[in-house]
Amino acid sequence: MREGSILIALLAVGLGAAAGACVRWALSEALNSRLSFIPAGTLAANLIGAFAIGVLLALFAGRPVSPQVKLFLMTGLLGGLTTFSTFSSENVQMLLAGEYLRSVAHAAVHLFGSLASTALGFAAGKHFF
Repeated sequence: MREGSILIALLAVGLGAAAGACVRWALSEALNSRLSFIPAGTLAANLIGAFAIGVLLALFAGRPVSPQVKLFLMTGLLGGLTTFSTFSSENVQMLLAGEYLRSVAHAAVHLFGSLASTALGFAAGKHFF
């Protein structure tokens, strides 16, 4: 990769990640206090990101899309929005508190919800695009 294209790639990823992280923070601020059983902001960020990546996978399939657009949207924006580390931290905190059922439910909702959201996003993307 040429030096100029590396800089453009870094900017695409960085700007997308900053925007995605701000959205994730806003979701946590707005939603985490609303549900006591599962941190809703983290779940919403992961499900929205999973759905969006499904749509993008369908939208980009067989179409010429610039690498910078993919880096901005998929690696940056959706990478900054979704959060495996926060999910993991929340889950370990539940385990340390002895909340085993809550931890299993939390993990299951994130895993199966994200997979289902990606599949639904892909189906929606194929249908509408």
